[in-house]
Amino acid sequence: MDIDSENLSRLKSLLESGPKKIAVLSHTNPDGDALGSSLAWADFLRTFGHTVECIVPNRYPYFLEWMPGISGIRVFKDDKNGETAKFISECEIIFCLDFNCIARLEGLSEPILANKKAKFVLIDHHLNPPAEYDIAFSYPECSSTSLLVYNLIERLSGVSAITKEMGEALFVGIMTDTGNFSFSNLSAELFETVASLVRLGVDIPHIHSMVYNSFTADRVKLLGYALCKMETLKTNGIGVAYITLKESELRKFNFQQGDSEGFVNYPLTIKWLSMSVIFIETRNFIRISFRSRGDVDVSKFAKMYFEGGGHRNASGGKSFKSMPETVAYFRKCVEEFFNDPANLND
Repeated sequence: MDIDSENLSRLKSLLESGPKKIAVLSHTNPDGDALGSSLAWADFLRTFGHTVECIVPNRYPYFLEWMPGISGIRVFKDDKNGETAKFISECEIIFCLDFNCIARLEGLSEPILANKKAKFVLIDHHLNPPAEYDIAFSYPECSSTSLLVYNLIERLSGVSAITKEMGEALFVGIMTDTGNFSFSNLSAELFETVASLVRLGVDIPHIHSMVYNSFTADRVKLLGYALCKMETLKTNGIGVAYITLKESELRKFNFQQGDSEGFVNYPLTIKWLSMSVIFIETRNFIRISFRSRGDVDVSKFAKMYFEGGGHRNASGGKSFKSMPETVAYFRKCVEEFFNDPANLND
């Protein structure tokens, strides 16, 4: 990976200019890449003598609770006495990992944006970051933020600086954000990195089992229920599937944070489908996940119609309408989007 040498030099000077108080932040509904990259990066920063805290807006999935160091992560939503906000206000450096827009961190964005003295550093692989960072490592072509963190550590201090625990965290991020090495953004460099993690002692079969074989029975039943609700349509030769889950339906299956992770990918196992969408109702809005394969650009679709974005084949968005209104609007958007030749030839 060709990392900008000027930014790398600026980051190195910042890290070597004496012990600092540092926050490592990641996005709402943190996934394997958000947690893996944050935990490994925080451990690396501590080798410089810094005081470092990992902070996420809300709770992480229960099937990732085994990850080394995860019990030390601060969950902003659970902070009742303001200690996390106070820590953020005192930070001299704030790292933003696996997301690129601070305003989208819901309540956590307020104490972050209130800190006017900190240096803000972006480490991310999502499209179109805003120009709000002092240093930005933004590489949309990178398959995961964890792979980017590996490369940064390697360039700053060498592979020897990566411990087995850091390697385990990074592998979780790499594995989950590549769809268990099935997405299109794979490279020889990616597999060379995995090989180096194996040499550190990372047990791939064990980690795979901990991530993908640690669900509750309710989660498996919810998956079956969701797939039975799947609807499909075809517009201009493009096959689309969508699933809706209301809050009341989630409660029937004792829904826990992370239980719907990966549901949106299942419809794409159908040969003629190119796009899959899941609508999940929350208290304040409907959270939408988009997935696609081939040339279908769901990042463009999410941005055009649902205030979202992300990657070409994996994006997110929101709707503040009711579920029936959202679905009706979505079906209309699908017709419009796939009947416009400009959206099929990007």
